[in-house]
Amino acid sequence: MISNFMAKFKESAISVIPVMLIVVLLHFTLAPMGEGLLAKFITGGLLLILGLSIFLLGADIGMVPFGQKVGSSLTRQRSLALVLLASFAIGFAVTIAEPDVQVLAQQVTDAAPSIDRNILLVMIALGVGFFLLVGTARIIMQLPLRWLLIVFYTLVFVGCAFVDPRFIGVAFDSGGATTGPITVPFIMAMGIGVASTAKRKEGDDSSFGMVGLASIGPIAAVAALGLFSSADLSAGGEEVQAAKPVLPLLEHFLHELPEVTWEICLALLPLFCIFLFFQFILLRLPAQQVKRMLFGFLYAFIGLVIFMVGVKCGFTPAGTALGKALGSMGSGWVLIPVGLVLGAVVVCAEPAVWVLTEQVEEVSGGYIRRPIMLAALSISIAGAVVLGMIRVLTGVSIWWMILPGYSLALLLTFFCPKLFSAIAFDSGGVASGPMSTTFVLSLTIGATLAVGGDPTMDAFGMIAMIAMAPLITIQLLGLVFKHKERQKHKQELRKQEQGS
Repeated sequence: MISNFMAKFKESAISVIPVMLIVVLLHFTLAPMGEGLLAKFITGGLLLILGLSIFLLGADIGMVPFGQKVGSSLTRQRSLALVLLASFAIGFAVTIAEPDVQVLAQQVTDAAPSIDRNILLVMIALGVGFFLLVGTARIIMQLPLRWLLIVFYTLVFVGCAFVDPRFIGVAFDSGGATTGPITVPFIMAMGIGVASTAKRKEGDDSSFGMVGLASIGPIAAVAALGLFSSADLSAGGEEVQAAKPVLPLLEHFLHELPEVTWEICLALLPLFCIFLFFQFILLRLPAQQVKRMLFGFLYAFIGLVIFMVGVKCGFTPAGTALGKALGSMGSGWVLIPVGLVLGAVVVCAEPAVWVLTEQVEEVSGGYIRRPIMLAALSISIAGAVVLGMIRVLTGVSIWWMILPGYSLALLLTFFCPKLFSAIAFDSGGVASGPMSTTFVLSLTIGATLAVGGDPTMDAFGMIAMIAMAPLITIQLLGLVFKHKERQKHKQELRKQEQGS
């Protein structure tokens, strides 16, 4: 238990500390934050590391084993209706509990108080639940992933054309935020469990693609919310944030604790109820396993409370303040190099990226080495953050970036090996982890306010930009792998001809 916690602590620290160092450097050089925000930021960062570590430990010993048990048990039931219903329920519950989604919902309601946080959370979760159902049906019916992605993304883009433009960035950010440290293990465990019962050809993509499909759901759901909602997103949250009382450091964090604790209780309750339902109806696990899983849920609850307090009281206010300071400097040009550095650091510090690079190296038979993969992802995501900062400075519509980007990603599915395409769309959210939702987006919101922009129009969409980069990068690497495979095949044919 202790060794597992220390491993999680190390992962969390590697993700958070590089960003903290950059912020401290900026504070003492270009953009002093003032008002004791640096102390709050450092305290919030330490709480974020501790909370994320405890949460991941709880997910490992409670939530992920539960997802694996449910996946394997459902496939043994051979009931399509039961599998689809369970896919929807689990997708809904784990999304509500996802830390990244909780942070995004808070940032949206801070920027646009007319949006109800709980309604936004429910819509995002409904979207994931429905598309997890679609992904499960796709594996069982052996439908091609490429055409499902093309059809659903086309429908989403057409639907978004009729939505208030202020909802577009929030919608696409929701798709990136769902692929976090709890959602991905659950969804992938179910996908692998269902795929293991189907007859699959070697090298097919049945075990992948679930996460890629599930991330479409929040985009569609939030777009639907924008289509039918009367909420006014033009109301900014700057005045609301400014009205908050300035409290001493300890009191500042304790002040938010009761509200955060209640929110996390509501977030984890659906997943806990589903656990109890499946335990009594389907799983019937031994008492020792149930006890271990219950402790996992408790750890996840404690960790998520600590994490959210650190984010809400330290990271988010400091990110917004730093963004305002940088955006107020001259014409705001400094946002470009800062975004470049932050983009490169975020991807290299994200533990999920290291898992992804190992997976791609294994799938490619060693042709695509981890250093090459890391360099390609680092360059592409740094470029994505820079494009996001250009949106802040120029006010250019997000359509000019996401429409060509997703079109290219979908076009590449016709030329890239389908296994690489499936991995790419599954990995769209690996870089849009806790640092993107807690800090990069907050900094972007602050910078937008400083240059006189509208955060809902110019800031939201940053997570979507970051999540879009791996879709293109991994498929381009897949084309490199395909080219090398052809070269290898030609060399083998020449050797055979020379031998004969």
